[in-house]
Amino acid sequence: MKSLIRALSGALLLLAGTVPAVAAPASAAAAPPNTATASAAADARTAEAWTPPLSTSGRYIVDAQGNRFRLRSGNWDGAQGSWNGSGDRGDPATHHAGQNSNGVPIGLDRVPVSTLLADFRSLGLNSVRLPFSNEMLHTTAPVPDAAVAANPQLRGRTPLQVYDAVVAALTDAGFAVILNNHTVTTRWCCGLDGNERWNSGGSTAQWADDWVFLARRYRDNPRVVGADLYNEVRRDVLDDPNWGLGDNHDWQAAAQEAGDRILAEANPNLLIVVEGINWTGIPLDGLPHGRPTLTPVRTLSHTLVVSNKLVYSAHFYGYTGPRHSGATGMGETHDARYQDMSRAQLEQTLYDQAFYVSAETGNHFTAPVWVSEFGIGADETGALPRAWFQNLTGYLSTVDADFAYWPLVGWSTTAQGAPGGDSWAMLRYDASGRRSGVLDAGDWRTQPWTALAGPGRTGRIPVTPSWYQLSTDHRDHNASLRTRAAGDWDSGARKAVCPDGSRLAGLGHTDGRGLCASSDLRAATGGHTVVRDEAYVPPGGDWALGYTKFQCPAGQFLIGYSVRGERVSAALCAPARTALPAGGRTLWFDRGDNRPSGGPGGEFAYGDYKGQCLSTEYAAGIAFTTRAASRPGPAALLCRPLPSA
Repeated sequence: MKSLIRALSGALLLLAGTVPAVAAPASAAAAPPNTATASAAADARTAEAWTPPLSTSGRYIVDAQGNRFRLRSGNWDGAQGSWNGSGDRGDPATHHAGQNSNGVPIGLDRVPVSTLLADFRSLGLNSVRLPFSNEMLHTTAPVPDAAVAANPQLRGRTPLQVYDAVVAALTDAGFAVILNNHTVTTRWCCGLDGNERWNSGGSTAQWADDWVFLARRYRDNPRVVGADLYNEVRRDVLDDPNWGLGDNHDWQAAAQEAGDRILAEANPNLLIVVEGINWTGIPLDGLPHGRPTLTPVRTLSHTLVVSNKLVYSAHFYGYTGPRHSGATGMGETHDARYQDMSRAQLEQTLYDQAFYVSAETGNHFTAPVWVSEFGIGADETGALPRAWFQNLTGYLSTVDADFAYWPLVGWSTTAQGAPGGDSWAMLRYDASGRRSGVLDAGDWRTQPWTALAGPGRTGRIPVTPSWYQLSTDHRDHNASLRTRAAGDWDSGARKAVCPDGSRLAGLGHTDGRGLCASSDLRAATGGHTVVRDEAYVPPGGDWALGYTKFQCPAGQFLIGYSVRGERVSAALCAPARTALPAGGRTLWFDRGDNRPSGGPGGEFAYGDYKGQCLSTEYAAGIAFTTRAASRPGPAALLCRPLPSA
């Protein structure tokens, strides 16, 4: 067993500096004023113009005016922790790259905040991913004075209060801030370190509680724009995370729960960033293992309670690979690393693992993809790693991707003043605050970074139809805030409801999957109708002879459904804002797929027969059978023409 654990620890050291951190409150009564804020605010005059809050439109992130906002970000780490997990925590040598962050963003000991922000602006950044740990949120001891030596106004503050001040300085300077839960405990990740999953050492509910606390803390700061839910979910010694199995290790379900709670209980304006699974399996040749990233999203995506707030993310480092953990020596497998691939192979792999999500528009999974970590060392001399970095940044430019470099800030000298620190950092500072890095012509990364950091597509993004997947695989999926406010409408059944601003467009014959389409059809006022029988089927209007029909009342349309086991339990209908045409057609799908040409919305129920009304129709009823030897799931939809205006 010891040899297995050793292999796991070596192979799962996914070093690539992925360290989540916890966001600090917007206001702290005991905290002294931040004198750096005035200087930071002066930099806002040169900041990119944008209007919060941010949302999504298809594959793009947009501001409140509908203009594209490309996340050109850096990871300002430190608040997630830098201790490697062994030895004296006070000794810098036991910290990543010899840098003791003291649980606050790196560099505050060496450089004034105003100088750091000016350097961020010079890099072309408009946003910062700001890691934190759950432990940091609850730490009451003030940080050592030495940790904020270059920013004495921050003395005496707790790590969370320092984080508050950093958030305020960034946003006052015009930067967008994405809060990133990087770790549970305040230490460096990402191997077998106790930070493998969001609920390592706690429950999913406790983790979501922390997110609600933090999102509320910054609710009044509109430039805090996103909640990056958890960093690099991966295997621990014994168990894998999964995507959709419904157990305590189901990352898809946990992200749905936390995202919905943030939007419903704390701040409906935040982007919800969901990273794919970073590692499953034991990294030994002959055993199953790999990096799923966003591949499971194709079959099971997220539908949040506030539409157009979902962003997916993935991480890519040259020394890792689709099936390579990044280890060398013990635990290393013979799988290809990303840096071993030709440019064409790399681009196809990136597409398959992540970028299909943004490239294949008009699907239930379509969303922006943010590469929220990638990076390489200034001292890298290897031909393959350098070519990988050129190829990756070139691809990110070609597909106009959102991105965040890791890390943004590091030391260039040790605590004793000798050369050292983190050579991967874009901006490196010595003990006197003197800067080196990507802003210097001598750094080989300057050219590819400059080519990448342009604005990309700008201007207004046209509004296009949106599609949303519903799943009752293991629990309710009520994506409507209006319906939630009215309480449980079919107790004991598994219920699915489309987001506000959409209508039910399709159903699977088995397994309880559904598809919603964006729509302004619903009336601004009025509740909903739960249909459990054929009371609304008019005389002579039997549109599915011999089948049970749950039909909406006149003037209403389908927004949801419920099931008990496989059997349809009820239909949920809502009043329309305008008169609805009657008539229509019966759409059968109990013996095969029956969907519009081209399949708008995508495969929302893989492996099942599916029925879907046309984009010019609304669904007004569900039919099913309880005959012996027949499946009692949805068998037909009543599809009627949408109003012409």
